[in-house]
Amino acid sequence: MRALVWHGKEDIRCDTVEDPKIEDPRDAIIKVTSCAICGSDLHLFHNYIPAMKPGDIMGHEMMGEVVETGSGINGALKKGDRIVVPFTINCGECDQCKRGNYSVCERSNRNKDIADKAFGHTTAGLFGYTHLTGGYPGGQAEYMRVPFADTTHIKVPDSLTDEQVLFLGDIFPTGWQAAAQCDIEPTDTVAIWGCGPVGQMAIRSAILLGARQVVAIDRIPERLTMAQAAGAITINFQDESVVERLNDLTSGKGPDKCIDSVGLESHVSFSQPDTVMDRAKQMMMMENDRPHVLREMIYVCRPAGIISIPGVYSGLVDKIPMGPAMNKGLTFRMGQTHVRRWTDDLLRRIEEGEIDPSFVITHRAKLEDGPEMYKVFRNKQDDCIKVVLTP
Repeated sequence: MRALVWHGKEDIRCDTVEDPKIEDPRDAIIKVTSCAICGSDLHLFHNYIPAMKPGDIMGHEMMGEVVETGSGINGALKKGDRIVVPFTINCGECDQCKRGNYSVCERSNRNKDIADKAFGHTTAGLFGYTHLTGGYPGGQAEYMRVPFADTTHIKVPDSLTDEQVLFLGDIFPTGWQAAAQCDIEPTDTVAIWGCGPVGQMAIRSAILLGARQVVAIDRIPERLTMAQAAGAITINFQDESVVERLNDLTSGKGPDKCIDSVGLESHVSFSQPDTVMDRAKQMMMMENDRPHVLREMIYVCRPAGIISIPGVYSGLVDKIPMGPAMNKGLTFRMGQTHVRRWTDDLLRRIEEGEIDPSFVITHRAKLEDGPEMYKVFRNKQDDCIKVVLTP
């Protein structure tokens, strides 16, 4: 089969690789009908995330048709079912899965011992990502093996198109969780840093959850236009001070809730010129990530507010203002997405026409065009916000 394969920094190729096979009774094989390139894939593209190996198959946003099931599926899936595959692999049986904390499933990361020794922590197994999260082949391919398939799937009706439901596997529940863990109240101002695909979903989720005003912060005009179309107030951080504008919008109190949809590759803000140092430290391996969005949120968030972090961080960061965070009484909530916790409700909202997540798609291409589309997405060429690939 054909698949998009990691060969090193900024080197993704469309290769011919072996077809996946059933390896465990709880496995299923799907024929991938749609997949997408995610901002998290760019962390791998840039080699910011450790423990990738040449030959790894990329991709963690995918859906398709079941073509084979293992003997332990026990009727949960059958040949011909259309499913979206969550990027977090969940066994459904461990203590964390029973609590709905699917992204920290205790059984699905087959390299848990290595991850624990490297970082002192682990996540669930993740598709198409580092070997510290299990090294599972991803879904930017013609076929894919789904482990724990009886619990790691979202069945979707034939009445909905691939583009309407594809993002149930990652960016829609990720944006929704980011907003949901803010405990949004009708009087709240919610500020969202980053208007990429996750940020766009967080903007619409915050609006659906009843925020009084949503403020979207970015520097890319087409992203800001898309955010404005949803009803958000926009700030271009290259043109004005984020802190000053947010204070103006909140009568000097600051936003009640702040969401970091950027993560480790954040860019320098108008109001934080010192953050050029973060890029230098990152290049010199003195810190892993560039955290100035996180710093800015701490400075500007209203006392007793909530900071929500769906953006990916990989390791250590410097000079986080913990004193202000502590004295302001801020609550931090973060983590990989507990996808299956949210998807029944989100699928219902799609079916009822409350939201159509396909609004975020700007580019469609064939799988073999994937290596070039990685560069288009990375460089934000041709107003690119989200790429969907068809094998």
